[in-house]
Amino acid sequence: MAKPVSIEVWNPSGKYRVVSTKPMPGTRWINLLIEQDCRVEICTQKKTILSVEDIIALIGDKCDGVIGQLTEDWGETLFSALSRAGGKAFSNMAVGYNNVDVDAANKYGVAVGNTPGVLTETTAELAASLSLSAARRIVEADEFMRAGLYDGWLPNLFVGNLLKGQTVGVIGAGRIGSAYARMMVEGFKMNLIYYDLYQATRLEKFVTAYGQFLKANGEQPVTWKRASSMEEVLREADVISLHPILDKTTYHLVNKNSLAIMKKEAVLVNCSRGPVIDEVALVEHLKQNPMFRVGLDVFEDEPYMKPGLADLKNAVVVPHIASASKWTREGMATLAALNVLGKIKGYPIWSNPNQVEPFLNENAPPPAASPSIVNAKALGLPVSRL
Repeated sequence: MAKPVSIEVWNPSGKYRVVSTKPMPGTRWINLLIEQDCRVEICTQKKTILSVEDIIALIGDKCDGVIGQLTEDWGETLFSALSRAGGKAFSNMAVGYNNVDVDAANKYGVAVGNTPGVLTETTAELAASLSLSAARRIVEADEFMRAGLYDGWLPNLFVGNLLKGQTVGVIGAGRIGSAYARMMVEGFKMNLIYYDLYQATRLEKFVTAYGQFLKANGEQPVTWKRASSMEEVLREADVISLHPILDKTTYHLVNKNSLAIMKKEAVLVNCSRGPVIDEVALVEHLKQNPMFRVGLDVFEDEPYMKPGLADLKNAVVVPHIASASKWTREGMATLAALNVLGKIKGYPIWSNPNQVEPFLNENAPPPAASPSIVNAKALGLPVSRL
């Protein structure tokens, strides 16, 4: 029997009971639920990752919907408990849903929401930040200063890589990958090589137009190239940022063999999914190649790092903060809440989950729709005509 879980309650007399497994940024998401007669219960337990038993205790005997987190194991047990409590709505406060057994949700008729469309620029910005931090050895230099070791300028002190005129490689040129590519091309005048199953036409047009602008102003134009394989990107790029989905084809995409074909002074960045990289192989490669650098926001066995990674000066590591801008995190909370509310109220599904601006406009009521339900088709849910 799970111990009682501490909660904070808003609108105690509300008709619909909605549970959030974590406090989330902002208050708009709470107010939107309260305005629609929801009792909102927020778990305040001082525990980073709730167990299945904890969440079952939160769900209780009556629950209309749950807003959960990417760190939780939403499978048969939890969807069964939610269904028994009368709940038909769950939303991750995340764009990814690797933690969700969608088949189990379908079995119990539970709509599964996620929050795309609000993380693109924020995630791309962090990938760009990690690229620059690793290339210019900023974290190493910061630690050096704080340790009181700096006693004067030296010609070889923390010499890093110049980005201008080098080649940035992108694996996965979707919304985030393309946004990152534009930042690196325009910000640092880097050439682009990318790999994606689909042609990134808009990205190609952007780089072409920017190259023409530079040439017209007497500068070296930037170029782009669509690679025929991921290996081609790894071989040719000076900075590589990973933005693929995680599936059988991309698990350990970066491994001992692929690391071996990369440039000795390359920079590798991952803000996508941890298991895209074989972390054990990466640690060994970093040890053997001190001028090879990485910037990591995600890890293979998150929240843990493989042994040795934390000790390496040529690794910049941050705790899964790619979406951690105030605007984005508050937007994610709002979208997750509206996913749950939409199902409770019987609203249709928003037709384009990547166009979420109407839901984030604080000066107008949000559309009467669920922003993004990943299993809408399986459950036969109607699509909004708005």
